[in-house]
Amino acid sequence: MSVPAAADVDGWRTRAAEFARAHIEPHVVAIDHDDRFPDGLLPALAQSKMMGLGLPTEVGGSPGSNRAIAAVLEELAASSAAVATLLSVHLAVAAMPIVEFGSAEQVRMIVPPLAEGRRLGAFALSEPGVGSDAARLTCRYERAGDGFRLNGSKMFITNAASAGTILTFATKDASLGHRGISAFVAAATTPGLHVAQRLDKLGIRGSETTEIVFDDARLPADSLLGAEGEGFSIAMAALAGGRVGIAACALGVARRAFELAREAARASPDDWKRTEVARGYVDLEAARALVERAAELKDAGRPFVAAASAAKLFASQAANRNAQRAFALTGPAAGRADATVGRILRDARVFPIVEGSTEIQELILGRSILGR
Repeated sequence: MSVPAAADVDGWRTRAAEFARAHIEPHVVAIDHDDRFPDGLLPALAQSKMMGLGLPTEVGGSPGSNRAIAAVLEELAASSAAVATLLSVHLAVAAMPIVEFGSAEQVRMIVPPLAEGRRLGAFALSEPGVGSDAARLTCRYERAGDGFRLNGSKMFITNAASAGTILTFATKDASLGHRGISAFVAAATTPGLHVAQRLDKLGIRGSETTEIVFDDARLPADSLLGAEGEGFSIAMAALAGGRVGIAACALGVARRAFELAREAARASPDDWKRTEVARGYVDLEAARALVERAAELKDAGRPFVAAASAAKLFASQAANRNAQRAFALTGPAAGRADATVGRILRDARVFPIVEGSTEIQELILGRSILGR
């Protein structure tokens, strides 16, 4: 597979930057304050074709590489981490796994509404007592006639309140560990599937984070994605791709924080402020190199799991460090309720947790480096 031309990346970056200026920037304070997207934002995102970026054109997708997706997510996140997170989850861990692991019929029936932005996708893996150790799922499924019955709950699920399609995971026997887990594509209208609560968060407000419950939810036979028992491997593959996307979102936050820190330092360029800006620049450029490397490897069809973990790990840290620098350099004004710096500081804190915590990324990298 050839590495995409720079025009692919630059074109989508420009489109995303223009979208952010027109449709996000006027509403960023309200999004954070109200914990809601304004009416018209999601339809505009669909019209932009970004909700199908990288998905097959024959099912309504838009041509674009993983580097282009990373560029889009960075640009959106520089304005709103919430909007970028919505798109990253929709593409990387909802639509793309269906394309990769679904049957031809599943792809034909399920993907077009996602690619065209008529439906939003969600990914339901985490549970109230099960976060990083996905092999310990307690959400159960069993055969029921010619389909399946699911019971259990999922926690911290992005997009679920507005999603039309939810990729979810359940076990037929918890004693089997990862071997008992299967993946299912559930329509949000499935009887017995409901959103139990929408969580009020410190950061990335506007992005839905919910608990969903399966209460004797009946799914048809063709809802099974892949074969029974393959759910854990499907989830891990989806998360690896998702980490490239979340790393790009963190990069966008790190960039915006750096820009704010630089602006504050220029107003009173003391030596300590120059030092902080220099450190912020190095964090930003190192994070960018890691994100682009992970996306390049994925585009080239080469192993990218370790690179994705490295990118997600470092970009998350860079976002937090640059946000803290911006907060310190801005001074008392950063503490205002409507201050951009304060919002970015709160948003940045989420990235070391989502799509696998910092500690999980360190374990993945350690195993990769040591070969065990």
